[in-house]
Amino acid sequence: MIKPRTKVPSLVVDLINGTQWKLSNQHPENYTLIVFYRGVHCPVCKKYLEELTEKLQDFIDRGVHVIAISSDSEERAKRSVDEWNITALPLGFNLSIKKGREWGLFISKGISEKEPEEFTEPGVFLIKSDGTLYFSAIQTMPFARPNFEEILSAIDFVQKKNYPARGES
Repeated sequence: MIKPRTKVPSLVVDLINGTQWKLSNQHPENYTLIVFYRGVHCPVCKKYLEELTEKLQDFIDRGVHVIAISSDSEERAKRSVDEWNITALPLGFNLSIKKGREWGLFISKGISEKEPEEFTEPGVFLIKSDGTLYFSAIQTMPFARPNFEEILSAIDFVQKKNYPARGES
């Protein structure tokens, strides 16, 4: 488990646009928001990432860099973009199961032909510009994820009140 106010693990992923994304290269005004999702097989992920894409500019306006990442292959990740309305969202792929575990994500084994052999379950991480964890929500199932409008409101509150990360003890 990654505790708030501590450095998060390193993270490097390939993006579907042919570039590479490195957490260590992110220098946001306020935060980096990492949304780990299950993959193209997940209809709940489709809806969730489409909602994130709709709110993307709201995050950018608050000084937040945003990325969505899965353990999907490049081909499967590109299908997500082709089949979902998420073209503006930076999308990383090939997250290793080992790296997913390092981030504290739960791992599932595929139970249908649509699912990969193994994949990460959802997680949302808000990381301060100094590379420390501010907030996380890690799930064992695709359901009941943090609401992006509430995350945006929370960012407004914590920025205004200089509210510290909690849960560090």
